[in-house]
Amino acid sequence: MTYTADGDRYERLPYRRCGRSGLRLPAISLGLWHNFGDDRPIDVQRAILRRAFDLGVTHFDLANNYGPPYGSAETNFGRIMREDLAPYRDELVISTKAGYDMWPGPYGEWGSRKYLLASLDQSLKRMGLDYVDIFYSHRFDPETPLEETMGALDHAVRSGKALYAGISSYSPKRTAEAARILREMGTPLLIHQPSYSMLNRWIEGGLLGTLEEEGAGCIAFSPLAQGMLTGKYLGGIPEGSRASKNTSFSSDLLTEENVRHVRTLNEIARRRGQSLAQMALAWSLRDARVTSALIGASSVAQLEENLAALDRLDFTPDELEAIDRDAVEAGINIWAASSAG
Repeated sequence: MTYTADGDRYERLPYRRCGRSGLRLPAISLGLWHNFGDDRPIDVQRAILRRAFDLGVTHFDLANNYGPPYGSAETNFGRIMREDLAPYRDELVISTKAGYDMWPGPYGEWGSRKYLLASLDQSLKRMGLDYVDIFYSHRFDPETPLEETMGALDHAVRSGKALYAGISSYSPKRTAEAARILREMGTPLLIHQPSYSMLNRWIEGGLLGTLEEEGAGCIAFSPLAQGMLTGKYLGGIPEGSRASKNTSFSSDLLTEENVRHVRTLNEIARRRGQSLAQMALAWSLRDARVTSALIGASSVAQLEENLAALDRLDFTPDELEAIDRDAVEAGINIWAASSAG
């Protein structure tokens, strides 16, 4: 059946301006890090993407090595884009990234001009697109001059293969340097994508201030701490969960102390009439400098539940004070090394 988008799709979500740019993003965006590889049925992926757009989610975030296997999320998204979303291309913000390992050899990761631009060409081919809206340097490369990495982003924009340049997991210092280099080239830094959640608050220590000063937006990834802030681990480690697979989220992070903090946060959410996930998303958006929170979704039901966080974004001073007592660093920032560069 031919897909036709819901006519009321722009009546449901708030949109926030990305820094001082002219671009606005939905307060919650959909990331395809998990659940969109070849290990998941394409019909489920299609249903999630359709429903997201019907509910006003206009921003879909990918990276070259999302899968499994690497590249398959882009390939699958490209198929759904071609079969369902192509008529709405100008209503969508599609982003991709390069920086982590993608193919063998010395040119298959990090931040060289060769890798970034080759990766972008491959991503466009997999998705069947002429351009992406945002192209990111996925991580800081300490062994490549920042001028080279930012030069590749500038070239991507000037060539028409990307509309905007972004960075991910850069420290405040490197963010300021990257913004300066891009500004001198004539391609402003649009956005930074850092990890951020109630259990991983590193961006409050300077990055948000840097982004405000530079006029760049912020899109927080892993606002649910890879599922730790959904309540799913309060009774142990469910079979099939991310922690049970010990991949990007190790079960070692589920310490007794961390679970105690999560349990207390869950009680605060319950008193607010929200799920823990909904409160965690609302909390990550409490600062106006955060443009959008990036979620994943394994089902339409999960997507809808998380988007319902936008029904209650307000917090009382007492609630914020109570949350602060348990919204503490939990040692879950697996991207800290890049952010410290």
